[in-house]
Amino acid sequence: MRAPTPEPQPGDLIEIFRPFYRHWAIYVGDGYVIHLAPPSEIAGAGMASVMSALADKAVVKKDRLCDVAGRDRYQVNNKHDGKYAPLPPNKIVQRAEELVGQEVLYKLTSENCEHFVNELRYGVPRSDQVRDAIMVAGIAGVGLAAMGLIGIMFSRNKKQKQ
Repeated sequence: MRAPTPEPQPGDLIEIFRPFYRHWAIYVGDGYVIHLAPPSEIAGAGMASVMSALADKAVVKKDRLCDVAGRDRYQVNNKHDGKYAPLPPNKIVQRAEELVGQEVLYKLTSENCEHFVNELRYGVPRSDQVRDAIMVAGIAGVGLAAMGLIGIMFSRNKKQKQ
């Protein structure tokens, strides 16, 4: 039997499981979240929010959680509470509400939706998705370089035997 999913509380980070990435929002109460979205996105666009990766601007929007999540699964994920002290929930919500409607700079690697919500909750803009993607790319690059070196060594060894 699965453990019950906790009901979101104001100030909680909401992780939405989109295909290929995670979208993040901050719960502000009464079924609403505040999140970054491309200027053209409408609530419930789901997969369309992948377009945000191609935009250089985003709008801070307040939408119903059920509309933002659409058919995608979501969960409360205050994953950095053990590392950073969260701000008081009323302060998180107040800061988020003050930003609604503003157009902000958006960069996939340094100013994305995960950076945005972590800044609101902890005062620390960070994105584990970006860190993890960079690490995977680095490991893949090292692996490819190693395979290339092994290939060169085998090729030289073959030539020497001939």
